[in-house]
Amino acid sequence: MRLDSRLAGKIAGKDFLITAEVLPPAGADGEAVERAAKSLGNKPVAVNVADNHFGIALSSWAASAVLTRCGIEPVVQVCTRDRNRVALQSDLLGAACLGIKNVLCLSGYHQTLMGSAESANVYDIDSIQLVAAVKRMGDEGVLLNGTKITGGFAMLPGATANPNLRPLELNILRLAKKVEAAAAFIQTQAVFSVESFGEWLAAARDAGITDKTAVLAGVLPLSDAEEAVKLRETFTDYVIPDAVIDRLKRAGSGEAGKKEGIAICSEIVGKIRSMKGLRGIHVLSGGKEAVVPELLSACGL
Repeated sequence: MRLDSRLAGKIAGKDFLITAEVLPPAGADGEAVERAAKSLGNKPVAVNVADNHFGIALSSWAASAVLTRCGIEPVVQVCTRDRNRVALQSDLLGAACLGIKNVLCLSGYHQTLMGSAESANVYDIDSIQLVAAVKRMGDEGVLLNGTKITGGFAMLPGATANPNLRPLELNILRLAKKVEAAAAFIQTQAVFSVESFGEWLAAARDAGITDKTAVLAGVLPLSDAEEAVKLRETFTDYVIPDAVIDRLKRAGSGEAGKKEGIAICSEIVGKIRSMKGLRGIHVLSGGKEAVVPELLSACGL
């Protein structure tokens, strides 16, 4: 079935891509999702909808449907942490039925990091296998067990990468497997060290990966030093240098801290946007969607 997502069309072109995210609330309020999405402005080509990112929340596919009704192209996120292959394929079919055309395939944070220590991990298949499943469902029109999909199925699969993980060789090996499985775009974890990201991107470029997929660097405007320290201590994929935290400490909290966070993020974007092999940025709002237009304005985007 023909894939006609706006994101797919932009990836096929040469534009510098901008995507962003919405973190749905722990509630059933579609209007809250709509307000959050609209506060992002009109620059992002597509908007990710987190899948129980920091805790139990409104489902990604339901919130994505709200965005679709608002004329915003969503990227539904699907974590293999919580579902076996039966539920994963069912959710993908449901998302496609609702007009959702893009999916980000994730493993997901461990449940202890999202306030649900008593819940069980599933991980029936991993994120690489999920990307491959989305590809097969679209290309062959069948489920993993061979059942024919009626009504057609077309969804653009993407995946994530952590440019801070070392050894670099193993990092690039796993990234290559995601791209070989058909990940059309890669959104990275938040970049705070330009040097580390540049090293990772160069390795991905040398491996021919950037010629096969659209790499979007994750960027996160921090609010203050307290937020930075909490993220660094809680999540291993948030590698935030001491120099960044020191700058935020000197700025203080409130509006001054927010302004400094945007300045730091803008400087990072300015340094990485011309790197060969980078196709764009993915703005990780962390639930602060209204800050995205401010950041893009500061970046000249």
